Amino acid sequence: MTVRFGRTELPEQQQKALRSAIRIEWFTLAFLAVAITLVFLVMGNSQAMKAAWIEDLLSLAPPIAFLMAVRIVNRAPTARYPYGFHRAVGVAHLVAGVALLTMGAFLIVDSVTGLIGAEHPPIGSVVLFGQPIWLGWLMMLVMALTIPLPIYFGRVKMRLAKELHDKVLYADADMNKADWMTAVGSIVGVAGIGVGLWWADAVAALLIAASILWDGIKNMKAAITDLMDTAATTFDDGKVHPITRQIDEHLRGLAWVEKAGSRVRDQGHVFHVESFVVPKQGRMPELQELLQARDQCIDLDWKVQDIVLIPIDELPEEVGGSHDSRQSERNR
Repeated sequence: MTVRFGRTELPEQQQKALRSAIRIEWFTLAFLAVAITLVFLVMGNSQAMKAAWIEDLLSLAPPIAFLMAVRIVNRAPTARYPYGFHRAVGVAHLVAGVALLTMGAFLIVDSVTGLIGAEHPPIGSVVLFGQPIWLGWLMMLVMALTIPLPIYFGRVKMRLAKELHDKVLYADADMNKADWMTAVGSIVGVAGIGVGLWWADAVAALLIAASILWDGIKNMKAAITDLMDTAATTFDDGKVHPITRQIDEHLRGLAWVEKAGSRVRDQGHVFHVESFVVPKQGRMPELQELLQARDQCIDLDWKVQDIVLIPIDELPEEVGGSHDSRQSERNR
């Protein structure tokens, strides 16, 4: 029998959710291709429309990164990659965050320059079916058409991101929210030009840029901290993931364990766990007890992809050990 580290495939329910996520990401790419083309055709000299068009271009990054990552996450660990390939999700998350941050900063500079220079973007007319039409009406119509689907996509992706513990999918859902908010801002900016408020366009572009920049900062920070092995968090980085507490409580309830503490790192969809256990006095666990404890911890949550149990005489301070005990050990 060949023994491998941890699990190499997602459970059936998560596999089903992953297939749904892949489908909706392909739908997203198709929608964005149409939206990018339409916005480009009508954007004219409007800064808000230009910012919206660039934001739509950037919206391609998370779905592409997600689709690339899921092609390799389920590969089995190898000698060179003993922890497996789940971290491809984290790398994809970082790529998406950097793209958002860079373009957000660029658009802010561009929008501020337009405001300082008091640029008055002209919006001309086009002839449709023999009738002259103010281009602003077409701009607002196109942006209005791009609002409903991002709202739907975002809600579905948020649900799937939670089910899969997928931070790239969560970032994409966040981006979909920015998409429809950008569309609303663009409509306001173009309408402002129409009523003679030249600065409304630049202000709308600035708000869109600030939204993109914030998304970039938030996602890049989350991706970097995950890659640096910070304590595992929930899919939205809102709090430390409860699985750490659950594993510790389960281990402390075993007959042979006096104290237990774990450190958990996010590998992408799944976690790698190192649990330190202090056996009761004179009660060194047998191999079968260690194996049983390991399997029970894995069964607590599908995200526990791999776990290492380490019998030790005193818990490390970082996982709940006593500072005084550690200091006394050093002084011996």
